[in-house]
Amino acid sequence: MTTAATAVHNAPLPGAQAAPAAAARQVTKAYGAGETRVTALDSVDVDIQSGRFTAIMGPSGSGKSTLMHCLAGLDTVSSGRIWIGDTEITGLKDRQLTRLRRDKIGFIFQAFNLLPTLNALENITLPMDIAGRKPDRAWLDQVVATVGLADRLKHRPTQLSGGQQQRVAVARALAARPEIIFGDEPTGNLDSRSGAEVLTFLRRSVDELGQTIVMVTHDPVAASYADRVLFLADGVIVDEMHAPTADSVLERMRRFDGKRTS
Repeated sequence: MTTAATAVHNAPLPGAQAAPAAAARQVTKAYGAGETRVTALDSVDVDIQSGRFTAIMGPSGSGKSTLMHCLAGLDTVSSGRIWIGDTEITGLKDRQLTRLRRDKIGFIFQAFNLLPTLNALENITLPMDIAGRKPDRAWLDQVVATVGLADRLKHRPTQLSGGQQQRVAVARALAARPEIIFGDEPTGNLDSRSGAEVLTFLRRSVDELGQTIVMVTHDPVAASYADRVLFLADGVIVDEMHAPTADSVLERMRRFDGKRTS
């Protein structure tokens, strides 16, 4: 029987839209035990809205990457519950979790993780090839056009710039039409110009393709491309900002740093 407390616990957060792309309820992640126990996430509640671009920021050690990894099913939680769409992932068996990540989640990391022996198109379709799925040609063409790679599809990674390689990684994440894409510092290894190109394509994928993106970043400029910024400190979401600018994000981060050092 569902108790009133459970009903409240599982209800959408105030102000959140219905059917979030991902959700966390009372999520705690701790490492070690006893005197060596470190709490990376401390009873976190959050909804990730569908069709929106969310950035996660915070000082080093704040728990931002841990939150993303737990939301994406790349790491387990110590307690609490996480959903991707309407599927609760906490408690899934390894095989079920692997299938869910393959079918519903896209990933973009600092390292491009492209196979050097494959050309751009082959790298883009590789996850679907492994899964035995044929890409939707119309969707694939739209993704390629969105990231501006139509004239680079036959090029191998060594023939592409860093920015172009990361755009291939973005296209690979988009091509399978995942419900949500997670990016862990996706522009961390790029110069400012290449980084701006990739962020522009991520923004376009939200605006033009209806994609949902969650990105961990330490860069206020990168965060300014998002619709919403979540700020973490000591494993807790301490603030959020909508329609951010680079200056407003930088000012908010400075305020947190001042509190930590005072």
